[in-house]
This record gives sequence, C-alpha cells and structure tokens, in this order.
Amino acid sequence: MQNALEQLLTTLAEELEFDEIPKKEEGNVYHLSLNPEISIAIQQIDPGVSFLGKIGACPTLKREDLFILLMKGNFLGQGTGGAVIGLDGNENFLTLSSVIPYDMNYKMFKDALEGFANYLDYWREELVRYKKV
Repeated sequence: MQNALEQLLTTLAEELEFDEIPKKEEGNVYHLSLNPEISIAIQQIDPGVSFLGKIGACPTLKREDLFILLMKGNFLGQGTGGAVIGLDGNENFLTLSSVIPYDMNYKMFKDALEGFANYLDYWREELVRYKKV
C-alpha cells in the first residue's frame, strides 16, 4: 500500500511521463531527477513533505562575498520562495531546502515542487555567474 507521498509521486511520474516512479531509498527519501543537473530529495514528514537539492560546490575564493549574496536571498525567503539556502554537513556544497508542514493535494504538491525546482535552478545559475566574476 502506498503512502501519501508515494501516491503524489506516482501521479507526477504518470503526468510528466517519467520512465520510472521514484523509489523509496534509505531514510525514507525519494530522489527525483528532473534533468541531469537537478535532483531533489523528497521526504514525507508528518504532516507534509520536505525538499532538498544541491545548488553546487561551495567556492573557496571570495566565500564571504558569496555568503552575503546568499543571506540576501534567504532574507524573509524573498529570493528563495520560502526555502532556505545552506551548506551540507561537510560545508562543501550549497543546498536549498524547504519544508511544507501540511498535507497537500496533488496540485498543491506539484506547484510546491515546481516552485522549489525553479528556485533551485535559479540559484544554480547564480552560482555559475558568481564563479565567473
């Protein structure tokens, strides 16, 4: 029997004609690959879901300047759609994470996931631009 998140992911996979439905991995996490560069870890919480994606490797040069830019993006969630930019446990990768702490129907889930993916893509592009400066 599928849990609520599995049902949402199954509907999404069918609608978007994915080759396969994301499977539950260790820690009850589902990895959804939207393209070769964007993968989102999705986990069911009670109630709601959490999203986590890697923005990219954290540069060692001009790190403080980058962190100021990222803090501006995080401020009141204005540049992140309510998600949060942070660092992974080893401080090697910039991440974007979001928690939606309520039950959702399919449309709400799809809209939240789409918004999260758009912000993740935006910050990936910003990081590339930043590294070129």
